[in-house]
Amino acid sequence: MDYGQIALIAVGAILMLVAAVGCFVPVLPGPLIAYAALWIPFAFGYPASFDRLAVGAVAVVAVVVVDYILPAVCAKKFSCSRWGMFGCIVGSVVGFFFLPIGIIVGPFVGTVVGELIAGKAFAESLRGGVGALLGFVVCLALKLVAVGLFAWWYFSDVLSHSSSLVAP
Repeated sequence: MDYGQIALIAVGAILMLVAAVGCFVPVLPGPLIAYAALWIPFAFGYPASFDRLAVGAVAVVAVVVVDYILPAVCAKKFSCSRWGMFGCIVGSVVGFFFLPIGIIVGPFVGTVVGELIAGKAFAESLRGGVGALLGFVVCLALKLVAVGLFAWWYFSDVLSHSSSLVAP
């Protein structure tokens, strides 16, 4: 394996780790970063699987659309107010600083607090929190599946084009 292949594997690994973190952090587009990494071998002259790139593009668009729509649908289904949705976003950001449990508890608590600020009863606020949590968990799972699939494709492509894992 030459230094170019080692660098390719290292860059891909770093991007896939950033993409995985991006699934949890609202400001980092995890699946998009992982998809961008799929193009790196192509840029270095490795044959690219255009089927994978096409399916990946469709998957990224689908995950991004679902990531924007599903939380709103869940919030609406569970009668969540704008304050509850805002609380969910704040809770997600604050929860990131309390890994790993904060990622799950943050959106729930943020939504409940937001609903209480909106003047809803505690039971109704809890219901909004459950809706936000459900939407968050489903979207998180979809993003992690997409990033995992892209990482698998990336490393299987890069490693399949390496003659050996040991330098001569």
